[in-house]
Amino acid sequence: MALFRFGSVVPTPGVSYANVQTCLKSVQSGGLFGLINLFSGGALLHLSVFALGIMPYITSSIIIQLLTVVIPRFETLKAEGQSGTAKLTQYTRYLTIGLAILQSTGLIAVARTPGRLISGCSAPIIPDTSWQRIVTMIFIMTAGTSVIMWLGELITDRGVGNGMSILIFTSIAAGFPGNLWSIKLQKGLFAFCFVLAVGVLVVAAVVFVEQAQRRIPVQYAKRQVGRSSYGGTSTYIPIKVNQAGVIPVIFASSLLYIPSLIVNFTNSKAAWAVWISRNFVKGDHPIYIISYAAMIIFFTYFYVAITFNPDEVADNMKKYGGFVPGIRAGRPTSEYLQYVLSRITAPGSLYLAFVAIIPILALILFGATQNFPFGGTAILIVVGVGLDTAKQIESQLQQRSYEGFLR
Repeated sequence: MALFRFGSVVPTPGVSYANVQTCLKSVQSGGLFGLINLFSGGALLHLSVFALGIMPYITSSIIIQLLTVVIPRFETLKAEGQSGTAKLTQYTRYLTIGLAILQSTGLIAVARTPGRLISGCSAPIIPDTSWQRIVTMIFIMTAGTSVIMWLGELITDRGVGNGMSILIFTSIAAGFPGNLWSIKLQKGLFAFCFVLAVGVLVVAAVVFVEQAQRRIPVQYAKRQVGRSSYGGTSTYIPIKVNQAGVIPVIFASSLLYIPSLIVNFTNSKAAWAVWISRNFVKGDHPIYIISYAAMIIFFTYFYVAITFNPDEVADNMKKYGGFVPGIRAGRPTSEYLQYVLSRITAPGSLYLAFVAIIPILALILFGATQNFPFGGTAILIVVGVGLDTAKQIESQLQQRSYEGFLR
């Protein structure tokens, strides 16, 4: 984690570090660049060695996960178990390198024109725009992404928790002190204390909803094999209120920034471009807020439908002699699971939409920046990763205690 933070502040050769600092002090950047900058811990707008952060790996993982539903070959690999999962992981790595090359090329292409990456700043971020220098920067940023991917897998194999999630947690948590202190300097002590109080309430609410689940009871029939009997146990299927996690928020944020990105690249002065610039650039317009919330709700249902297959769960239960009390095995069980899933996803999607627009409400009410610390993607990831890591640490401590007791 320390090495990851170190690489996030080391500038890529060819970047004017002084001009970058001048631009970042004078203006604020939001939108998609702000989202990626959040995941990279501020490394993106600094154009550091780890500028792309973990985003190429996240994107490739989501793409492979979605393709598993579409491509039969990937679905077969997923069903093969550990060997198939290893093959899919290999494909994810290859796709990560390809996306890193593509994203670093696009980032440098935007950054070499003053005022494009950090709007409102005319200082040249990349003074030398020769092709040799550009190729070197693309190579170094792609190599940085490869190192991040390797560090994440090392943490997963030899540490506690999911390595990629830990690195995202590190990136976001690194920006919390600076964002809080900027509120203290700009708005005073009262606003600072009020934001801290709101933060505690938001974190408590997020923890409560993230832990909430609907437990569907499952009973397994008792089977007699010779003189031994198997089954006859009771368990449950946990369906979380927030089954989709933070993925819908990322999808909605990325797609909503595409119109303003098109306007930025085309420099069009047409009526449609003016309308997009007025309603979708700053992020505090009612049309933007309604569109953002509606897309989060849509992607929540979409992602849950892809990741949770009631037919597959019902077939597995029927294969092993399991049934939901009062529900026939097979198709009726599948329909019941689909009914419960669709009903429980409704409050989950509304919860995600509300948490995601907290920074926008803070922007409107207090004039805060779009990197408001307690809300949106940041708080969902920090709380989610913190809960998962704490659970894994607790389970490892219990295993260690049982081993010592057995010895």
